[in-house]
Amino acid sequence: MLKNKFISFFLFFIITYSASFIGGMATISFKEPWYSQLIKSNFNPPDWVFAPVWTTLYLMMTLAIWFFWHSKNRDMNTVYIYFIHIIFNTTWSIVFFAFHQIFLALVVLMILISLIIILIIRFKRVNFISYYLMIPYLLWCCYALFLNFNLFILN
Repeated sequence: MLKNKFISFFLFFIITYSASFIGGMATISFKEPWYSQLIKSNFNPPDWVFAPVWTTLYLMMTLAIWFFWHSKNRDMNTVYIYFIHIIFNTTWSIVFFAFHQIFLALVVLMILISLIIILIIRFKRVNFISYYLMIPYLLWCCYALFLNFNLFILN
């Protein structure tokens, strides 16, 4: 069952980057002119920063679940939590950019961060590489929470 390392990496890559693809489509389709008209804080990075950061984070997430999958003491519940977390990752873009619901996006992001923390704790028990690969993702999502909160307050 997914013992082949190449096939398992490819499947985790497809699943993880599907979140990126769906979220990206929601962003491209519904971002403007709404997003440009929002009042943003000085802490907001330029738009061009988001694509390379997220591309890197999705690769790190893929590697994290892949290393975990090939660990001796892996458990399926952690893999299921990973898949649930991918759904919330995608949901944020849809709620924020497609539905323009800043507060609801804030709630989704808090749930996502909680799931990331759970994954980090579970990964640490089994595979330190997976654990370390998820830390930048957690930090970026906390920064995103800060930005999302600022958008909520300012708008």
